[in-house]
Amino acid sequence: MRIPRDLNITEGKRAPSNLEEMPPRDLNTVDFFNHLNMLYGTVTEFCGQKECPVMSAGPRYEYLWEDGVTYRRPTKLPAPVYIDNLMNWVQGLLDDETVFPSKIGVPFPRNFRDTVKTICRRLFRVYAHLYSNHFEQICALGIEAHLNTSYRHFFLFINEFDLIDKKELVPLEELNDAILAEGESGPNSTPRQR
Repeated sequence: MRIPRDLNITEGKRAPSNLEEMPPRDLNTVDFFNHLNMLYGTVTEFCGQKECPVMSAGPRYEYLWEDGVTYRRPTKLPAPVYIDNLMNWVQGLLDDETVFPSKIGVPFPRNFRDTVKTICRRLFRVYAHLYSNHFEQICALGIEAHLNTSYRHFFLFINEFDLIDKKELVPLEELNDAILAEGESGPNSTPRQR
């Protein structure tokens, strides 16, 4: 995939000047959630409990679900169940006015950054699962450019605002390094996983 030379995707992650009123994490978190939800929706027929009995990013990285309500302890789940729980959990937070206030002048909670970090860390796991377990199907569907663009935007954003610990990003480290190197040399092509 080629990105037009006049498109600077890093501009999409810049913080607005009125940061106190509208944290960029608020605006972008909703977009990342929506994009990833749509991307994952395209591979659900390939990501069943039989095909993906564990939520993972390849054979070396396994993710456990814990929400403090239904799953009080980290629990191994099939990928589609994990992702469904994750998407419902994020949607619940996005709809909660005490977490993501939609009215101007209503302050964000003090733990807002921690909430966004947790959301982003968990969304990353879905990207890692897609790249590690379903990239062939994504290519067969012809949507790898969408995945690459969505992930690039997500990664540049979380990197800019230091929202995910580097050790959590290891499953896509090679791709992340390529995105950062590309940013130094210009957006000429999209790196691919594998």
